[in-house]
Amino acid sequence: MKTISGFDRIGEENAFAVLARATQLASQGRDIINLGIGQPDFKTPDHIVEAAVKALRDGHHGYTPATGIAPLREAVSADLLKRHGVETNPDEVVIVPGGKVTMFMAILMFGEPGVDILYPDPGFPIYRSMIEFTGARPVPVPIREENNFAFSAEETLSLMTDKTRLLILNSPANPTGGVTPRSEIEKLVNGLEAYPEAAILSDEIYSQMTYDGMEHVSLLTFPSIRDRLILLDGWSKTYAMTGWRLGFSLWPDQLIDKARKLAVNAWSCVNAPAQYAALAALTGPQDAVFEMVEEFDRRRKVVVDGLNAIDGISCKTPLGAFYAYPNIKNTGWKAKKLASALLEDAGVAVIGGPDFGVLGEGYIRLSYANSTANINSALDRVRTFLGTNTGK
Repeated sequence: MKTISGFDRIGEENAFAVLARATQLASQGRDIINLGIGQPDFKTPDHIVEAAVKALRDGHHGYTPATGIAPLREAVSADLLKRHGVETNPDEVVIVPGGKVTMFMAILMFGEPGVDILYPDPGFPIYRSMIEFTGARPVPVPIREENNFAFSAEETLSLMTDKTRLLILNSPANPTGGVTPRSEIEKLVNGLEAYPEAAILSDEIYSQMTYDGMEHVSLLTFPSIRDRLILLDGWSKTYAMTGWRLGFSLWPDQLIDKARKLAVNAWSCVNAPAQYAALAALTGPQDAVFEMVEEFDRRRKVVVDGLNAIDGISCKTPLGAFYAYPNIKNTGWKAKKLASALLEDAGVAVIGGPDFGVLGEGYIRLSYANSTANINSALDRVRTFLGTNTGK
């Protein structure tokens, strides 16, 4: 059998491979601390779970509209107004089974041989994977440590050409925890006026996770790009709902019907009770969200202090999400070899920087969506391992 050539180019998200290996080692009796997967260690709040149970008992067992139930799309618009001060049309909201689906749809819409798609590097690995699958040319936008892992408007604009079909942005960012300040975003938006045919995908899945008073600036707040902006957000990180597979996207008027048709062809609709759970998440108490972010903030400080106390490692303080992205160049180790050795020999799961892009060498990613006790224990293991093993 001969599949299309696109499958020879498609990649994957190595965090799931690391999770599988960590789970396998744990099943063999190994004590494994997983700082690899980007998943809150909190349970979904009870009122959200109960809303799904009630929906099942109330008989919500059938198909829904492909773009999602109307009350949920209306709640998304109300939430965007509350958080960003921008009015949106619920008819331009699509409820999707996870944040990745919005990336999949947007890149499929714009990717083909002969065009460029810009994406952050280091960045979420599915961006490049899907770009290469479509045959478009992936153009990495460097995300640099010396810039506090914010993207540079000037450098981003310098990579734009008349072949640029889509620009992907992510702030707060995975894997670096960087947050791009308003001044850079305004500069970028102004510069994008010279490229009116380039669509923009703004991945804002960590929009409610910023620290030290850092402001999240949504691309949604800039009227000049609204007619070509695709917004990605969802419930997975904010409400500890990764396994529920729930996301939402907002599409410009000229793209919404294309997004709907992709939904009809691919997944028909998101399962009904999960949508009622999502509705409860947006319209119910937000205490759990604030409590989780406060706890992530405490852990963030533990991680940064602990990493900077280890010889050969330096770590910028992340301003968003729940990841640290330490520089390990002075350890003498290559990043993926160190990540593998830490898992196999020290029982600590982390992700090597090259899994997030061609500019990831010299870094590893640690998720601090784990308990403080586990984080401290993991840092002790890393310190001990590096103290007794030379770089490779």
